[in-house]
Amino acid sequence: MAEKKQQKLSEIQADVQESESLIRRMDLEARSMQPSVKAGLLAKLREYKSDLNNVKGEIKRLSAPNAQQATREELLESGMSDTLSASSDQRGRLMMTSERLNQSSDRIRESQRTVFETEEIGVSILQDLHNQRQSLLHAHTTLHGVDDYIGKSKKILASMSKRMDRNKWIVGGIIATLVFAILFILYFKFA
Repeated sequence: MAEKKQQKLSEIQADVQESESLIRRMDLEARSMQPSVKAGLLAKLREYKSDLNNVKGEIKRLSAPNAQQATREELLESGMSDTLSASSDQRGRLMMTSERLNQSSDRIRESQRTVFETEEIGVSILQDLHNQRQSLLHAHTTLHGVDDYIGKSKKILASMSKRMDRNKWIVGGIIATLVFAILFILYFKFA
C-alpha cells in the first residue's frame, strides 16, 4: 500500500512539474501578446498557478513523514474508502487543472497562429506599398522628363514664330520694294 502511494505521489509530482513548465511557457507567450489579449490570459494563468500551488501543498502534506502517521490513523479511523475518495478527489482536481492548462495552451497556440498570419499579411501589404512607391517615383521622373521636353518645345515654337514674323516682314519688304520699283519704272517709262 505504501509503495503504491509513493508511486502515485511520484506520478503526481511529475505531472505537477510538467504543469509548472507549461505555465511558465504559457506565461512567456501570454506576455508577448497584445495588451487586450494579454490581460485575460494572465488572469487565467494566475488561477492556474493558484490551483497548482494548492495541489503542491496537498502533495507536500501527503508526502511528509508525519503525514504517513496521520494517514495510518486516518485509515484506522475512517476506513479505506475515505482515503481512496480523497486520493480520487486530488486526482480529479489535478486532471481538471491539467485540462485547463491544455485548453489554455491550445488557445495560446491559436493566438500565436493568428499573430503569424497577421504578420504575413502585414509584410505582403508593405511589399505592395513599396512596389507602388517605386511606380509613383518612376512616373514622377517620367513626368519631369516630359515637362523638360515640353519646355524645350515651347522655346523652339517661340523661336520659329519669331522667325516666321521676321520672314513675313522681309518678304513684305521685298514685295513693297518690287512694287515701288515697278511703279518707279512705269512712271519713268510713261512720263
